[in-house]
Amino acid sequence: MYKKNLVKEEKTSLLYWLLTCFVVLFLFWAPFQKGLFNGFTADFERPIYSATLWGFIALIAASIYFFYNWKLKDHRDILSIVVWLLPLTYLLSKLNEASRYYATNMVYIQMLYAIFFILGIYLCKSAIGNRILTYSIMASGYVVVWFGLINWVGYKQFAGNLVKWFVDLGDPSGYRDAVMSASNELRLTATFQYANSYAALLIALLFGAAYLLVNSRKAAAIAVNGFMLVPIIVSFFLTLSRGAIVLLPVVLLLILPFMKLTKQIFMLLYLVIASVISVLILSKITAIGEQFYLHQSLAQASTGIWILLGASLGCALLLWLFQKFVYPTVERIVESKIRIKYANILLPAVALVVGGLGVLLLFGNIGVTNLLPDYIKQRIESINFNTHSVIERGLFYKDAVKLFEDYPLLGAGGGAWAALYEKYQSYSYTSRQAHNFFMQYLVETGIVGIVVLIGFLLYNFILYIRNCIKNSEKELDRHVFFVIALSLLIHSTIDFDLSFVFLGILVFLCLGAMVSNISLSGPKFIKEGSLPYINKSYPAALLLLSVIMFFLSAQSLNANSLFQSARAAASGQKSVNEIFTPLNKALSIKENHPDYLAFENSILLQGYQQTKNEQFFTQLMNQINQSKADEPHNRYLVDQEIQAYLLKNQLSQALNVVKTQIDNYPWDIDMYEKRINFDFALAEQARINKDQSLMKQYWDDAYAVHNMVLSKVEELGKLPKELVIVKPFNVTNTMALDLSKMEFISGKYASTENYLKPFISDQFDDETNQEIARWYLAALQKQNKNDQVLYDKLISKEPNERDEINKLVSATF
Repeated sequence: MYKKNLVKEEKTSLLYWLLTCFVVLFLFWAPFQKGLFNGFTADFERPIYSATLWGFIALIAASIYFFYNWKLKDHRDILSIVVWLLPLTYLLSKLNEASRYYATNMVYIQMLYAIFFILGIYLCKSAIGNRILTYSIMASGYVVVWFGLINWVGYKQFAGNLVKWFVDLGDPSGYRDAVMSASNELRLTATFQYANSYAALLIALLFGAAYLLVNSRKAAAIAVNGFMLVPIIVSFFLTLSRGAIVLLPVVLLLILPFMKLTKQIFMLLYLVIASVISVLILSKITAIGEQFYLHQSLAQASTGIWILLGASLGCALLLWLFQKFVYPTVERIVESKIRIKYANILLPAVALVVGGLGVLLLFGNIGVTNLLPDYIKQRIESINFNTHSVIERGLFYKDAVKLFEDYPLLGAGGGAWAALYEKYQSYSYTSRQAHNFFMQYLVETGIVGIVVLIGFLLYNFILYIRNCIKNSEKELDRHVFFVIALSLLIHSTIDFDLSFVFLGILVFLCLGAMVSNISLSGPKFIKEGSLPYINKSYPAALLLLSVIMFFLSAQSLNANSLFQSARAAASGQKSVNEIFTPLNKALSIKENHPDYLAFENSILLQGYQQTKNEQFFTQLMNQINQSKADEPHNRYLVDQEIQAYLLKNQLSQALNVVKTQIDNYPWDIDMYEKRINFDFALAEQARINKDQSLMKQYWDDAYAVHNMVLSKVEELGKLPKELVIVKPFNVTNTMALDLSKMEFISGKYASTENYLKPFISDQFDDETNQEIARWYLAALQKQNKNDQVLYDKLISKEPNERDEINKLVSATF
């Protein structure tokens, strides 16, 4: 009776249908906004602020709807309250925030997750809501898949034209980086600009499509989902995601036990058929993509589309025949003959064995991988636990634990990893993502936050699994939500998938939808008489919160628009006033925004450099000092403070900044280079002023810094050889030059030679190379040695260097 009344309410409720339309439209809009990636910069924030703005509008509508329809009567209603503990833990973590901007944005994002969880619960209570949401999620994913493949075959501009009316492409040639080149390999990323996270979505779509296929009796549903299996599998291979290949069977094994044996058999059968067809066309599709991106040729693009369409149609037809004519017969036989109690666990166990054989086929040099294109074959064959990416992730997690140990209870606030990772890193890598959702969550919210998150996730999954066991397969009409949420969460243990806010929303929307039909008995600890107050106070609280957050989101969006206007004015060589007017308005709204501050500081630096107007410098230093409280770990602001002191020739202050900050950036070679350079410059001032004691003090510090660098170089040598050090850390030519000058001044000419010899270069267009050669040749002459070839090349390039060398040789220090 309750369900009938609910369906009746939904059919007559304008708010219900408005919220449903909002969710559907959002699912098609959000993926094309770079998946709403939270990149911790102003370049990524606008789509996120737009999403939060519309999210809080939806919450206003939901709050009004709840005034008439929400009652605290079962576990779904309790969860709709409990979910707010997630943003609350992020709010608490702001007490230790490493970055106010990052932490505040993460509170907004967590609120957005809570909104979609609530929408998932209440929009999917009825069968019609469940169907709409299921088909919308899958359809939006299918659109992304075809968008990616259209880009792959070469129709990049055409694909961009399809979406440019609601997407800021920023590139007239099409959607940026839908296909990326990395390490001489093309990788399909579709709308995400990151292949691994796209692969995670493809796993969810693959198993979602296969599940819907085996549970369908309607020809249209069978045809559509069967048609999409080949494009999804082809796209999955084109991502070249090794981690996704490893985790795909894990996800499958976790999904199968909740299905009847017949459906397990046919799901595996359909996946095998679609995989075989996909592999047969993969080499051709791969070659077509390479032809466009490497040679800019569209000669085979249409052929690629027709191959994909033909293979997909053939697969759909074959699977429809199996599902329509073979499946019913097999189902009758299995149900009548096999009555083993735990039969649904048998096939996953067999699949585990078969999977082991599949691994043997792929990695056992038997030749199966020869069916794949060369670089996909090489990618698969390179899967092992000693690869660069596996070792690197292990070090990320180790570093995250070090960070967590300093902020154990509440964490260091949202974006803590992005703000602090350089302080805790084991070597000189660059990654503002921890490549593990749970580790990143741990450092952001501490023990309190991770316990709340895991408890919340476990409660939802246990509630759902318990309901599945209790009601057998008749309640599995929401199993697609389980498949999608589980797929994304499992893959997020090895990558930063949920830093794409769209994927995070998808997880929480599916979590809510999973438990939307579970009406277990309500809370016993609440007195019946108090329920009317609770039933009205919760919607009232949501309404108040949503109105406040709507205005805050609108302000944030407006600030970003003003900032973009200021940047456009600067790039258009407009006047200072035309730049500062929108920029100051943006900062009046978001006064602690590091990117806005850094941009204004750069204008002030240029202004002072060009005019020497002290007003520019005073304003600059006031802003930098003010921002330190909110953004103490922002590297751009550190560099700007150093640059400001250098413009005023205040070397001591610049050196103090470097000394203060070097522990926060222990693997940034630039900090060491600056420190030695400032030490030498200040030592020279002391030497000229005949202050030998102060000169020695600066020299000693420079030598100590050099030893620190050498010690860290030794640490790098102990790391596994498979680890690729992308960001170099070693003694630089500038360091060697400053140290050699100190040796030369001390009369240690052999030592000067040793410092400089590794950095000798005859590329004398570089002034540093000229100076190195000058001091090196002077040191040689002081030892009665010579390098005539180098000397002749230098003099030939710069004749005045002859006098400079002679000055050094005859100088007395």
